[in-house]
Amino acid sequence: MSGQVKELKVSPSSNGDSRGSWEEKDEFDQDHLGLTTKPKLPKPENAVTIAVSSRVLFRTEREQEVYLQKGVEEYLRYQIEHENEPFAPGPAFPFVKALEAVNTRLRELYPQSEELFDIVLVTYNHAHVGIRLINTINHHNLFIERFCMTGGSSPIGYLKAWHTNLYLSADADKVREALAEGIAAATMFMTENLTEVSESQLRVAFDGDAVLFSDESERIFKAHGLDKFFEHERDNEDTLLDHGPLKGFLEALGKLQKKFYAKGHRLDCPIRTFLVTARSAASSGIRALKTLRAWGLEIDEALFLAGAPKGPMLEKIRPHIYFDDQMFHVEGAAEMGTVAAHVPYGIAQKHNLKQNSNVGK
Repeated sequence: MSGQVKELKVSPSSNGDSRGSWEEKDEFDQDHLGLTTKPKLPKPENAVTIAVSSRVLFRTEREQEVYLQKGVEEYLRYQIEHENEPFAPGPAFPFVKALEAVNTRLRELYPQSEELFDIVLVTYNHAHVGIRLINTINHHNLFIERFCMTGGSSPIGYLKAWHTNLYLSADADKVREALAEGIAAATMFMTENLTEVSESQLRVAFDGDAVLFSDESERIFKAHGLDKFFEHERDNEDTLLDHGPLKGFLEALGKLQKKFYAKGHRLDCPIRTFLVTARSAASSGIRALKTLRAWGLEIDEALFLAGAPKGPMLEKIRPHIYFDDQMFHVEGAAEMGTVAAHVPYGIAQKHNLKQNSNVGK
């Protein structure tokens, strides 16, 4: 059997903590039997890093119930007893599968590039639970090699070390903590009767104000009403909106999109982005579009709904994830089968009277 074996260069450190853990030298294209190995992991500083909580990647309601009712020791015992039983997919699962589909296309076009999605599984679990998580990942054929099991401690410091571009969690408090540290983050909920989504194209939808943009204009609306909001937007049509918490994630998506465009794949790009906003096009949409253009960001589709419900539009878009700062819209999207994530940022949080709502409970 043939198969070219490259020189294996091992880091001198024996504890795995040296820079060799990030800066592998050469990789094996094939193993000694000529079998293809798994793809090389990118360095965190080169990748688009998506940190996903185990509670949103998988269904863990039963395990949470054991923890809340019987305590941590019984919870750990339960996990160990069931470690050969894989978890079912959770709300973030289709999103992660779509990320991996994009990576497959990127590796075909740019075999040596490290500009890829890098998925990190983040969990407050004790390391004992890692075996069940690994078994589940292998069962579902996911390519997730980076784990962060904090044993109950906050993961936020680790997220910064991973150069995280997006953090998805079921814990709203940790999401707020991440946002306060400048990390794009959102709270996900379990939604029943999910709409079927594409397996070959990643589709991501964003609200505008307090998500991609700051909450400046929304503050005007909340304080002074719709007429003053329209007046403010007309008067400031040529003044750029400040950035919101997820602007950086849209930038990261755009960076990968341009790699496909450079190879002639604009029309069949496996990443598609959407702006779905309650703004009116004629009276307040132009400022949003001018801001995106000035930032050098392209949105594939923009829907200005002028206050109409977002759920029916999202049902047609079928995104893998939709980001909004208002629980009202998150709930409306979920009722129509869309996985919607709440971005707890800006003035709207003072008006979200249904924090920790019944979405997905």
